[in-house]
Amino acid sequence: MSLVTFLLQSSWQMMAIAAVTGFISGTSSAGLIALISYAINHPSSVTMPLLGFLGLAAVALLTSIISQVVLVRLAHHAVFHLRMRLIRQILTSELSDLEQIGSPRLLATLTEDVRAITSAVFVLPLLCIDLAIVIGCLIYITWLSWVALLMVFGLMAVAVLSCIRLVQQGEKQLALARQEQDDLFDQFRSTTEGIKELKLHHQRRQRFLTDAVEPTAINFRRYSIQGLTRFAAASSLGKLLFFFATGFVLFALPQMIALRPEAISGYILAFIYLMMPMENIISGLPLISQANVALRKIQDLGLSLSRADLSKLPSSVHSNWQNLELRDLVYPYQRSPEDTPFILGALNLTFYPGEITFIVGGNGSGKSTFAKLLTGLYVPESGAIFLDKQPITDENREWYRQHFAVVFADFFLFERLLGLEQVNLDNLAQDYLSKLQIDHKVKIEQGKLSTTALSQGQRKRLALLTAYLEDRPIYLFDEWAADQDPVFKELFYRQFLPSLKQKGKTVIVISHDDHYFHLADRLIKLDNGQVEFDQ
Repeated sequence: MSLVTFLLQSSWQMMAIAAVTGFISGTSSAGLIALISYAINHPSSVTMPLLGFLGLAAVALLTSIISQVVLVRLAHHAVFHLRMRLIRQILTSELSDLEQIGSPRLLATLTEDVRAITSAVFVLPLLCIDLAIVIGCLIYITWLSWVALLMVFGLMAVAVLSCIRLVQQGEKQLALARQEQDDLFDQFRSTTEGIKELKLHHQRRQRFLTDAVEPTAINFRRYSIQGLTRFAAASSLGKLLFFFATGFVLFALPQMIALRPEAISGYILAFIYLMMPMENIISGLPLISQANVALRKIQDLGLSLSRADLSKLPSSVHSNWQNLELRDLVYPYQRSPEDTPFILGALNLTFYPGEITFIVGGNGSGKSTFAKLLTGLYVPESGAIFLDKQPITDENREWYRQHFAVVFADFFLFERLLGLEQVNLDNLAQDYLSKLQIDHKVKIEQGKLSTTALSQGQRKRLALLTAYLEDRPIYLFDEWAADQDPVFKELFYRQFLPSLKQKGKTVIVISHDDHYFHLADRLIKLDNGQVEFDQ
């Protein structure tokens, strides 16, 4: 997708208005050049050219303003909808697809690609006006002498083709630089998330710098320099073309064909006037090329909008459901094409209200994958999930997910209690904070947490607070107690879980705390993706 196509898809009507007014502005500018040339060659006749000059200047100014205002509005409108579309695509895409793409690439798209498109879109109005001026001046030059124009263009053809070649090579190099940028974002993530490990191991830190970060940064620098150098060369060559054309018309062309002095002065004025717009256009080519590369990266991202409408509220959940059945459920999990796929299933399990179930097993047994599959975040390859004998499909999976309140091992903590509409939310949340023994550190005001800068165990308590307030029929905790002190572990297993059970909630706990297993109503052990026992 090109930048122009992107804007046309956003609003072809506004693009049409901008194009028409821009063309009128460019034509009027060419008319001004013609009047200036006429006034220079006919100094005795001033009245009519002066009136025409004022009229054309007013038209050129008005249409230029209209074209720029329309394009600025279109640019902001298009970038706004691009950002919102990307966020919607991410929110409605399947979790497994997002995991395969990877957060570094998603982050690069949301930041660098959108920035590149924004920069180009905001420069585009001025470039369109410059292009309209160029077209208008070329029309004027053609009117002066189309034979002379053809001769000038013939001589310039080789140089123009060279400019095009340089621009194409520059765009190719910028595309390679953008590929390296994905890897750089991955290494930035490794730097921030692995800072403790890097600080504790000098040799690892040095190898990370020399073997990972530095080669990628060097490649990014090399491709960017090569690409922008080619654009700079094209810009310089473009300037030289106009000086060459001016000299050719001034010195060589009169020796080859008969030209009126008015035509020669008109040519010189037109070429001099064209230099600035052409320089702006050529200088803007790198931004346009970067935007085209970014648009292709967004297209290649492979995200497809779900049919689910984010603004449409799902149907109300079944608070009085009777059973949740996993029937012959199979899910293959593969981190990369080189890895051997891990297969979870086939699973045949049924869960009931008011039941505490512990999911146990060693690392790599499939517990976390099971949690994502059970909650509808992963789509099974085969088999089905039934809630009260109603099969879960693409059409109702969003509704099904609303039955779960989950705290994952790699949870994310929002600073606001988003999506919670309870009356007296602040008071209710503050009461839970007291029960979680964290009210001395965190306050709730208008649904916003006063701080999230806490230890991991305390942050998990805040995540538990959010789960409590969601008040869903089914609760799932993935290694929630792993970061808690012994006293709070005791409270979690002996007080918090039984209190949820008393409310009729189904509680599913992924845990390694074997000395609490006897508190469960049911114990399911997974081993290598299979149910070893269910008792």
